[in-house]
Amino acid sequence: MIFDVFLRGWADLARPGALKVLLKGIGLAILLLFGVWFGLFELISWFVPDTITLPWVGPVGWIDPALSIASIGVMLIASIFLMVPVASVFTGFFLDEVAEVVEDAHYPGLPPVRSLSLAESLGDSLRFFGVVLAANFVALFFYFFVGPLAPLLFFGLNGYLLGREYFQMAAVRRMSRPEVAALYGQNKMTVWLAGALMALPLTVPVLNLAVPVVGAAAFTHLFHRLARE
Repeated sequence: MIFDVFLRGWADLARPGALKVLLKGIGLAILLLFGVWFGLFELISWFVPDTITLPWVGPVGWIDPALSIASIGVMLIASIFLMVPVASVFTGFFLDEVAEVVEDAHYPGLPPVRSLSLAESLGDSLRFFGVVLAANFVALFFYFFVGPLAPLLFFGLNGYLLGREYFQMAAVRRMSRPEVAALYGQNKMTVWLAGALMALPLTVPVLNLAVPVVGAAAFTHLFHRLARE
């Protein structure tokens, strides 16, 4: 069952609605990172003088242009590490659209989803972003201590955190939170294994950008199967 929902999640990525969510998340992340770089560039031009005088050296020019050029390199390097979490948080705001695409294609005739308040939706999205960051930063810290067991730590931690969050985000659309907690409690191992499988693409550059959308699709399938059982 787990491999089936995983494969179906990747297949659903090709659906126009899901692909649109992925492109929106990546596009907004690029715009944000570009805005941060532009702001840094402007701060340098405002506060850094073009020429400074150093003791025993004298006037040194081109400080402002040199730092501005260096800021480009800094942001390019930072973007490599920040693109995935930043794109994930933007994509998280649209995961409900992915679930809707999946349900329209595979589960027609369902009753309307449970309406969520703006605060509830925003809280879920921010928690999702926090999980992505926590899973990576916590695992990175402990890698130095566990040595060859680092891959097991990575997939174990990400499997638990990502599985729990994806499942809850898919289920809360159709159930109250107490019902979601009960269903999750009955299927913790299945959800954890599905989350660990979803953590595999996190290790592949570029492919990891698709993880939020694929995860939303796959766990929508998983929720409906577990709810039926």
